[in-house]
Amino acid sequence: MLASLPSLRDRYDLEPMKRPAWTRFSLAGKLALGGSAFVVATTALAFWLAHVAESALFGATLALAIALPALWAATRRAIGAQVSLYRALSAGVASFRDGDFSFSLARKRFDELDELVAAHNELGDVLRGERQALFQRELLLDTVVQNTPVALLLTEPRGAIVYANVAARQLFNDGRKLEGQRLAEILERGPPSLREALGDHRDRLFSFDQRGQQETYHVARREFRLNTRPHTLLLFKRLTAELSRQEVATWKKVIRVISHELNNSLAPVTSLAHSGAELVRRGEYDRLGHIFATIEERGRHLHGFIRGYASVAKLPSPTLEPVSWSTLLDGVRAHYDFATPDGLPEQPAQIDAAQIAQALINLLKNAHESGSEPGDIRVTVVRANRHWAVRVSDRGPGMSDAVLANALVPFYSTKRSGTGLGLALVREISEAHGGRVMLAN
Repeated sequence: MLASLPSLRDRYDLEPMKRPAWTRFSLAGKLALGGSAFVVATTALAFWLAHVAESALFGATLALAIALPALWAATRRAIGAQVSLYRALSAGVASFRDGDFSFSLARKRFDELDELVAAHNELGDVLRGERQALFQRELLLDTVVQNTPVALLLTEPRGAIVYANVAARQLFNDGRKLEGQRLAEILERGPPSLREALGDHRDRLFSFDQRGQQETYHVARREFRLNTRPHTLLLFKRLTAELSRQEVATWKKVIRVISHELNNSLAPVTSLAHSGAELVRRGEYDRLGHIFATIEERGRHLHGFIRGYASVAKLPSPTLEPVSWSTLLDGVRAHYDFATPDGLPEQPAQIDAAQIAQALINLLKNAHESGSEPGDIRVTVVRANRHWAVRVSDRGPGMSDAVLANALVPFYSTKRSGTGLGLALVREISEAHGGRVMLAN
């Protein structure tokens, strides 16, 4: 993975300084040229002094006495310039580390160190450009966050608020600043439903009165680390309008289904009552028994329909207890037979046995009514992460897309004698247990 990353020069297109060939000298060449010049000058001085003093030993000694201090001074000057460059480069790197990318160097000695200086300066230019781009992105992100309708609060480990957008300030503090205040103090001034929602440590809905109107919000909590410290991000999204539209749409759908069911029973009852009155007027009493029996059958159907509606509307909260899957399914098998080809888990489930049994009975009833043989109706139970997955499958003809889309809607049924509450009750029980129902062919 690391070997495939581009190098600094490839990523930022850093190129060494381009100079004419006749002006480019290497450090080794400079040292060789200076050393050669020193040797030649010292030798010439020694020969000249030896000729003047008429003594070779005196001339060489005097030449060395003159040349060595000169060599030391020249070397110190040359090394001093390099040391100053190294210190400047070190200071530049320290500036980069501290976030100051305005540091640059100037040097024109035309050797290998010039390429290092050029790379250092170009790196500073790249970092300045990236910091400017990052600043622009952060400015854009802050503008988006500040103007989003979702209220956002960021708190540090001790509960102090370190960031709040405009929507959060309007929701919790009438538009005033929230940074620096403690979340606990904000919650004390807020409605009890808000404290309950945040105390649950889960994503959930809560409602409260705001300016005389009932408002519904969804709160989401996320934990993450910022600058090595744990922080909590709270998001509050107003769902009043969306839920109201969804509620109206649901009621319209329910009313359509109820109207259809009532019309299917009341229309024949009305017709039969009219026919019975006509038979009484004619004195034909022998056919009244059939008419009354049909009216009674329609009345019982409506009574069952209303009773089923009450069972969905008054479903109690589940009482969770450890239940063995084998014991639960043995009780269900007494109503409808099925197969468990994969066996059953030994680990018990924390459920309401009566409600889950009722849900399975409703599903198995539909499976048997699909025309499947008992051996083709299968129940499988598997552990999926922290949840249980229960599947009821059959070999029936399946459902159309329209039926699949409405099968979980209360009172929707494609059966002549169906109430449309079986799958709706399954959905209610599953969601009461924190689960969900999925239908598929």
